[in-house]
Formats: sequence, C-alpha cells, structure tokens
Amino acid sequence: MFGDGERVAVRAFDGTVLGDPEGSPRIEVRSPLALSYLLSAPGELGLARAYVTGHLDVVGDLRDVLAEVLDLVDGLDTGAKLAVLTELGPRYLRPVAVPPEEAPGRIRRGLRGLRHSRSRDSTAISRHYDVSNRFYELVLGPSMAYTCACFPSGEASLEQAQFHKFDLACRKLGLRPGMRLLDVGCGWGGMVAHAAEHYGVEALGVTLSREQADWGREHLRARGLDGRARVVHGDYRDVAEAGFDAVASIGLTEHIGARNLPAYFRFLAARLRAGGRLLNHCITRPTTRDPHRTGPFIDRYVFPDGELEGVGTLVSAMQDHGFEVRHEENLREHYARTLAAWCANLAEHWTEAVAEAGVRRARVWALYMAASRLSFERRGIELHQVLGVKTDASGSSGMPLRPDWGV
Repeated sequence: MFGDGERVAVRAFDGTVLGDPEGSPRIEVRSPLALSYLLSAPGELGLARAYVTGHLDVVGDLRDVLAEVLDLVDGLDTGAKLAVLTELGPRYLRPVAVPPEEAPGRIRRGLRGLRHSRSRDSTAISRHYDVSNRFYELVLGPSMAYTCACFPSGEASLEQAQFHKFDLACRKLGLRPGMRLLDVGCGWGGMVAHAAEHYGVEALGVTLSREQADWGREHLRARGLDGRARVVHGDYRDVAEAGFDAVASIGLTEHIGARNLPAYFRFLAARLRAGGRLLNHCITRPTTRDPHRTGPFIDRYVFPDGELEGVGTLVSAMQDHGFEVRHEENLREHYARTLAAWCANLAEHWTEAVAEAGVRRARVWALYMAASRLSFERRGIELHQVLGVKTDASGSSGMPLRPDWGV
C-alpha cells in the first residue's frame, strides 16, 4: 500500500522512503521511539502515543492518512502482524514513557472511585473541558457549540448550521415565551442563550466544567440575557427544581453510562411537568450489539469513562422510564461535516491553539477530530436526536398531529 504510486508515502528517520518522499499526504517516522510506541502498545493506543509525542507525524490531511492506515491494519492477518513484530521487535520493543496527556487506565481509575460516581465524572469532565476556553473558541468558532451541527443546506457555514441545530432543538421542544427550559450538560451555554433570546424562555443550564460555567455566565451577561438565563457549575443530579416545560440533553448521554440510563431518564422525567418534552441528542453505536465502552485512544485521551449505546437502547430506556417517544432522526453525516469544519479551524489557528493548550494537547484534538470524522463517514458511530414527551395521567401528550418543527 505504501509503495510507489500509492496515495500515502512514508519517510523514516533512517532515510528509508516508500512512495513519493515529497508527496502529500505523507507519514514521517521521525525517531526510533515512534516504533517503540507502536510495538509496545499495538493498535490505536500506540499510534496515538507516537503521534501525540511528535515522534510520528503526518504531512497533509490527517483524515486521509488515517483512512489508509486503518485499511492497511484491517487487511493484515495474524501472520503478517507477527512477522512485523518478529522483524522489528528485538530492536524497538522496549518500554517508553506514556505522554502526560494520557489518563490512567480503567483499572487505576477504579481505585479512585466507582465508574460514573459524582467525583469520577467530575474529574473526567474537567480533564476534557477545562483545557482553555480560548482554545475551544479557536476550534469551535463563535457559537462555542461542541456538539453536532445541523446543516440546512450543503452550502451552509458552520455557524449557520449550529444556529439551525439550536433552533431545531427549540422547535422540537415546542418552546414558547414564558416557558422554563432545563439544559443538562449545557456546555458553554449556547442552547440556553439561543432559547432565551429567540424563544423568550427562562432557561437553566448545568455543567460539570467550571471553565464552561464561567464563560457561559459572562456570555449571557454580554448578550443581556442574564435576567432570563443561567449557567451554573454543578452536577445535573443536584437540580432540585421541577415543573420544567422542556429538558434538553445535548451531548451528555455519552457520559452517563449504559447501566445508569434508567435512573437518568427517570430523573429527567421527574423534572418535567405533564406534557413536557425531552430532546436527547447524542452519539450512538450503529447497533445495539456493539460494545458500550469506547476504544483505548478515546478512553485515555479524550473522554475517560465515556460510553456509547445503540439508539435502540436509548429509545427503550426512555420508553421504560417516563417518556413516550414521538420522533427520532439520525444526523450522522452532519457530524462528519461538523468535524471537518472543526479540523479546518484548528489547522487555521494552529499556532495560537498550541500557545493556549500546548502542542501535545493540540495534537490530541487533531487526531481525535480527524478519527471521529472518519468514523461518522464510515458509520462506525452515529448521532441521533430522540424526542420524548411526559404524558399526563390520561395519556394526553399535547403534541401536534404532525411534526411542526420543519427540517
């Protein structure tokens, strides 16, 4: 695959070249430590360590290189993999330092608390989101929306698509002036601000990230919305208020855990009035048979303890624990487009992003977003919005006979 005429060339530290040495895209193996990382932790974790530390680099589009590399790895049988280890192992199979950006493994994390306990969830969220608000501004753009956009057309910009996503969520929730909205896992408060400004609701957003909460509060003040909208730092499980007209859960279910879904949806149902709606927007597996836990790279570098379920699992949990499911749609291709835009933003602002978060952290995000884009394109993962309603005692939903939120 990496020979003459192929799409990806390789240039090694010892002068070895496969393919066009000046071609793009191109893999550059910059030191023997790259091979040590790859051999000491075969698969995506070793590749991530080599790339994050800079001992392995890519010239050109990282997504294109990943597509070729993954195809190659998937095409190798056990005998071919053993042959590579036999030839390279004696020289390069040695222990190497784990990058400091890598979270402890699952066993070590277990010594610090139960999976999805409040303290462990807080640590996981802080590790990912409390990096630098300026770093996220550079990557996400003015909307500061770290969730899948919804592109109304192929020509729409990222900002237009994020506005459309928030507007679609508000319309699905049936928001009207004077209603009360709860946004759990609210991020930097984009949904809260949009709902308050454009739909006249009273909105409460909750996030476990202190930096997100600080940014969100300042943003609401700057837009003159702090009288109608709040962003608080805390655990959604501590929200005692009830009687909300709507709940938005946008990008939080990935952090809940499959075993906790029943309690999660029961809690949200208890926060709603009869006839209140829930919109659950989250990344999912393509089937209910896929494992819930994420791979080692995502688990160690991006979302520790994250879990992804199939949409059927989520729908069943909603149905069984307080909600009548009324609508669902898959926005998989939209997330691939969203990630492509984020990757372009990071590339455009690379120097400032590195100054804000460090080169290794920036490389983590570059790898994570490129790999995620590829996975959405190939249907390795999906993005679903599921709309539910809490019916009253007579079974009335208050829903329109046909969806009235457009596309």
